[in-house]
Amino acid sequence: MENNCFNMTPLGPDAHNTLGTVCIFGTGDFGRSLGLRLLQAGYSVVFGSRNPQNSSLLPKGAQVLSHLEAAQTSRIIFIAVHRENYDFLSAFSQELSGKVLVDISNNLRKNQYPESNAEYLAKLLPQANVVKAFNTVSAWALQSGSLDASRQVFVCGDNCESKQMVMDIARSLGLTALDQGSLLAAKELENYPLQLFPLWRLPMYIATGLTAAFFIYCVLTEIVYTFVTEGKDNSFMIVVSIANRVFPIVSLIMLALCYLPGVIAAILQLYNGTKYKRFPDWLDKWMLCRKQLGLVALALAFLHVLYSLVIPLRYYASHYRYIYTISQLKDNKSLMFDNSMAWRNDSFYSLGILGFGLYVLLGITSLPSVSNMVNWREFRFVQSKLGHITLLLCTAHTLVYEWNAFLYASSYRWYLPPATVLSLIVPCIVLVLKLILITPCVDTVITRIRQGWERKSAYAPHDTSEQPLAS
Repeated sequence: MENNCFNMTPLGPDAHNTLGTVCIFGTGDFGRSLGLRLLQAGYSVVFGSRNPQNSSLLPKGAQVLSHLEAAQTSRIIFIAVHRENYDFLSAFSQELSGKVLVDISNNLRKNQYPESNAEYLAKLLPQANVVKAFNTVSAWALQSGSLDASRQVFVCGDNCESKQMVMDIARSLGLTALDQGSLLAAKELENYPLQLFPLWRLPMYIATGLTAAFFIYCVLTEIVYTFVTEGKDNSFMIVVSIANRVFPIVSLIMLALCYLPGVIAAILQLYNGTKYKRFPDWLDKWMLCRKQLGLVALALAFLHVLYSLVIPLRYYASHYRYIYTISQLKDNKSLMFDNSMAWRNDSFYSLGILGFGLYVLLGITSLPSVSNMVNWREFRFVQSKLGHITLLLCTAHTLVYEWNAFLYASSYRWYLPPATVLSLIVPCIVLVLKLILITPCVDTVITRIRQGWERKSAYAPHDTSEQPLAS
């Protein structure tokens, strides 16, 4: 019989008065929140409970019956109980035959059982149509009207009509229903709520590692070195000066790391002469978290801006100005205007402002609400073209700041280069490689490879247009 994906039948006997009747097994927090939301949407709600007399916490307007009686009132039943309690359902499997059972359960840890809860329920009640849904929506999201939480409801199941019924209910509640395929996807859906920022882990590890490494490096070369060689205690500089040196360094490196995997991928495609060869797993993971790398880098750039704004307010800065002014008065000297220093200073600030402005633009366009409003070419222009310009401006900002200090031996404390010099290594490598890749002779080959062209020595059977005819 043809499987119709559009449900045109009422949900229960009261459909002439409301949208239909929905049954919920379970009177916990989620069951009560779901019942209240269904009532507000216009559904009749019947709760199935092992203790129907105890219904004081349930939403007003809902019926409370025994599980057996409740199962007979609706075609669709939400199973809002834990997997460990599923066994009681087998006692009235005949009454549940042909019903749509919506499994909303989650586990305490990923891959806790060999099969998903929904698949286990389907084996327990083979005559019912099991659908996995609503497990990614919290009770709080239902209570708050989804204004402060995710609106997405992932749905999977083997029966198309049953899935459509559940998706219709989700949409009537103001939620966004997304079909994830068959019930085989249930295990992935159950693992989803247990994930803790999976794409943010690598960027956070990188940011933490770089911050710790450069913090120790700066303390060693600027605080410890001064104390050992001159006997001065500049430890107070750790709070603002060192922090304001480390944050922009890490931000610049992480911005470069956003574009380095794209450069490596282009080089690999040139080397292989084809786009049909998989990238290494580490490169795939790296490319998947570029957005998160960029957002962490932007957060560090914001910190750099805030720290820079408070520098003139510091006691150390005002004290230094007073001492310098008094020394000039005592010596009867005046500092002559240095035109080259004025150019350098203004260029430094201008490059920083322009770079940070584009930095913020990159962050804004990475937001889903913004990226969904632009087409692929516009998004690629901002994230790729303007992204590399942002990297160029921020690198130039650092170069102007460092200027020619790397030429003087005094800058190398304990023979170690300044931290800002180290911060320029990765960005300069990325910019030089990108400059090579965008030259016409190289860019033409990369474009052809990405359009499907292959060298004869690489996966020759794919490119049939350039294969010699068999003799």
